[in-house]
Amino acid sequence: MLKLPEDFIFGGATAAYQAEGATKEGNKGRVAWDTFLEEEGRFSPDPASDFYHQYPVDLELSEKFGVNGIRISIAWSRIFPEGYGTPNPEGIEFYHNLFKECHKRNVEPFITLHHFDTPEVLHKDGDFLNKQNIEHFVNYAEFCFKEFKNEVYYWITFNEIYPVSIGQYLTGTFPPGIRFDFGKVFQSMHNMMVAHAKALIVFKSLNNPGEIGIVHSLETRYPYTDSEEDKKAAHLDDVLANKFLLDATFKGYYSEDTMKCVNQILAANNGAVDIQDSDLELFAKACKDNDFLGINSYQSSFIRAYDGENDIHHNGTGEKGTSVFRLKGIGEKMFDMEIPRTDWDWLIYPEGLYDMMIRIKNDYPNYKKIYITENGMGYKDDFNDGVIDDQPRIDYIKSHMESVARAIEDGVNVKGYFLWSLMDVFSWSNGYNKRYGLFYINFDTQERYPKKSAYWFKELAETREIK
Repeated sequence: MLKLPEDFIFGGATAAYQAEGATKEGNKGRVAWDTFLEEEGRFSPDPASDFYHQYPVDLELSEKFGVNGIRISIAWSRIFPEGYGTPNPEGIEFYHNLFKECHKRNVEPFITLHHFDTPEVLHKDGDFLNKQNIEHFVNYAEFCFKEFKNEVYYWITFNEIYPVSIGQYLTGTFPPGIRFDFGKVFQSMHNMMVAHAKALIVFKSLNNPGEIGIVHSLETRYPYTDSEEDKKAAHLDDVLANKFLLDATFKGYYSEDTMKCVNQILAANNGAVDIQDSDLELFAKACKDNDFLGINSYQSSFIRAYDGENDIHHNGTGEKGTSVFRLKGIGEKMFDMEIPRTDWDWLIYPEGLYDMMIRIKNDYPNYKKIYITENGMGYKDDFNDGVIDDQPRIDYIKSHMESVARAIEDGVNVKGYFLWSLMDVFSWSNGYNKRYGLFYINFDTQERYPKKSAYWFKELAETREIK
């Protein structure tokens, strides 16, 4: 039987835009998603989980069900409605009250500063392709570090830089909806890493109590076959999705192999990236001071060589078997292995999480500790008069927790696991049909109902034994 450490965090994860709702309350500024969703006309971010009003209920449930940590993001546009300028007192008060309630309920807040929601004014001005917006982000981060220093110990600069960048500039599923612009993908990722480094350096200069890190979406890429062509394709896709960001985070520079692959991808797609020596100097200064790495992991990918044009179909409806992901000059994601997958075509392969943690330990030995900051299963839960039997989610969580426990046994310093998500939330391009939470939400009434997985998670948190 596998057992988790005494000081292990059993957490639940949320994000401001996906949980708070109340997008027009409290003098909150608009974000690009507001306009993007209005123009698409498919989903609304209101009411989401109404966390803006319901957070006392959710934190009480957290305490009752053994959840002793919560990932929360601060909505940048609640603090600075236009991204900079005069801070908004109503937004500041909301987060003070929220963090106070966290501590009242013995739930440690892990606070993310950017979770896909750049203020619209800045987003229209190039988002992180515009270097001036790096400075606006760092100023916003510094304000939060100072304002909430007595309430927040754990800080996260960015959530999932790679998914943000490809959503915006590769798949077109995030605003501004641009497709197949690899130059913008790499430039956006690089510039956000510059913003991370600058914010981290500011945090350390303040000598605040606490720790700071970053959350990367890290999903292992495997070759579809043992052919050299498939191995090369998997390596190229890994550099795009994982190695480019990990090098910047922990090495403080991009390795020769990384840049060789980046330049190959850009050449195949007529793109370019601007990396300044001053940027690399910041990376070199910051790379030693990351207190932790957050890993978001949902699936792994099996990559086959591909020599055609870019071709992506995003399965946003849960119609299993409709996903297509082919990248020019890189490779093609395959889905025909004997591996179970969710309705959204995400492969259920917990071995990939184990392999990624071991990789961090071996390839980036200056890492200090890891939190699994997101892991979970999107599922079409059956309400059944308030009895929500989500056994497939339990099976998913259990198998991935076993990978965490095995990694700890093999010397990886993993200090916690945050289930995505604490409660059902609004799911970006997937709307409300895709549920992840321990607690089922009736989005019409905002009533909460513990699922079968919530009771299982409670026992796990109490015993730390994976049964």
